[in-house]
Amino acid sequence: MTDSSSVLFDVPGPKARRRAQVLTVVGGLAILALVALAGMRLAERGQFDAELWSPWINPTDENFAQVWRLVGEGLLATVIAAALAIALSLVVGIAVGVARMMFTPILRIPVVAFIELFRGLPVVITIVYVWRAIVETEVPIDWLPGDDALWYLVIGLTLYNSVIIAEILRAGVASLPRGQREAGLAIGMTPWQTMRSIQLPQAFRTMLPALVSQLVVILKDTSLVAVIGLGYRELLDRGNQIAQFLDNPIQSLFIVGAIYVVINYTLSRIAIWLERRLSRASSSADEPEPEPATAGA
Repeated sequence: MTDSSSVLFDVPGPKARRRAQVLTVVGGLAILALVALAGMRLAERGQFDAELWSPWINPTDENFAQVWRLVGEGLLATVIAAALAIALSLVVGIAVGVARMMFTPILRIPVVAFIELFRGLPVVITIVYVWRAIVETEVPIDWLPGDDALWYLVIGLTLYNSVIIAEILRAGVASLPRGQREAGLAIGMTPWQTMRSIQLPQAFRTMLPALVSQLVVILKDTSLVAVIGLGYRELLDRGNQIAQFLDNPIQSLFIVGAIYVVINYTLSRIAIWLERRLSRASSSADEPEPEPATAGA
């Protein structure tokens, strides 16, 4: 059997492999040198002094409890905003994606226009537009729980990410064999029943990695509200507040960045576990049942 990889590119020879290994070693050494140089510069400027890190790592420090209380409040605000944006983005994204696939060509035009508009806008501009549009038109959102800034952020993230999720969903359905839909129609199911019962469940398994990656992006994008300055006290905003109070921006933002990394890495590992679990469940369902033993066998 011909190796499929050779169709896409030539298999590297011994010289090419040695060259790649040399370049890898040189690149690694260059990165280590840059890290060492940055560490030396930071050390020269006293950025590794204990008093700058003490409020973060020393429980006996007078600011330790207050720092981590603010971090906890900021983390909770981030999780609330991310959870609302994720839930709304999934609902709106699935509705928009299904509408694009199921509507007639004429009815599909405004759906495609909606997708292309918000997919083309940077997410930070979308959030700013939502904020200014609500303020200028005086749309009442005070009946919603939480601060107004929370909903500026959530609505902006929902508009941006829902169209991305809609396209991920469409790609997942398009990757399925055409026979799946034809089989559903052949047994008398309507196109909507076929989409809901056959295509969407399989598409979700296919698009799970891309979907979880987009959900991680939503969580990270909650930090944009601190850049815009809407006054929503999420994790990055609290980190900036702590850095200004303690006058240690490098240390404070390093810790905040590490918290983001831990959260996003945890979400990624959960996605990998869920994908493997669904794959095992699908494989088990596809295995034929053993035939019963006949008498006298």
